[in-house]
Amino acid sequence: MTPLETLFLDLKDIKVIDNAIPYSQYTPLDLSASNLELEQLNITDSSQFETYIEHLLYKNNAKVAHGGYNEIRSLYKRSAVFNDLNTEERNIHIGLDLWIKAGTPVLAALDGKVHSFQYNNNLGDYGPTIILKHQLEQHIFYTLYGHLSLESIASIKIGDFFAKGQQLATLGDNNVNGDYSPHLHFQIIKDIEDKSGDYPGVCSKSKLAFYLENCPDPNLLLKIY
Repeated sequence: MTPLETLFLDLKDIKVIDNAIPYSQYTPLDLSASNLELEQLNITDSSQFETYIEHLLYKNNAKVAHGGYNEIRSLYKRSAVFNDLNTEERNIHIGLDLWIKAGTPVLAALDGKVHSFQYNNNLGDYGPTIILKHQLEQHIFYTLYGHLSLESIASIKIGDFFAKGQQLATLGDNNVNGDYSPHLHFQIIKDIEDKSGDYPGVCSKSKLAFYLENCPDPNLLLKIY
């Protein structure tokens, strides 16, 4: 475990969506290629996908479904963003997803400033996205919040400060969020390189070791499970 990841372990009470929902009302969601239930779904239909998630939440008496870090998924096959014929397929998810209804408040994980934001408007992409820059002791790192509402990026500016737990945004619906059931993609990034308003949230097998090192498990911060 790196020194930064060790610091994460000591942090408490960090949430990135509606603070009124306790973790006891979260339930895991398996979107891996090994989940045979998904074979019965038309994953290109976001409304069918949303119905599947709503049923899972109802069945488990939950309000939030979570999961996805280092998860191999088939659902990206529908999008050229992840399946350029000239490059290796990207199908391993390197953030943590929190599935809940559109309009849900999204919170800053820690004190930070807006590094960048952008509307990543492609099928299967992030949609409206905000990246915050943080510092813990001598460590600088970033958190990415994807699949937001358009209103979330309408009036923010680079350099705007958000305190830990302050509302940063709201979740978008399938019309703006890359055509997914509403959810937050939350990701930690150590070295953002020259990226602005965007950073890969899905990687190929050959680059997995790099991305797992550069993008630690968000649950180290959130401590959901």
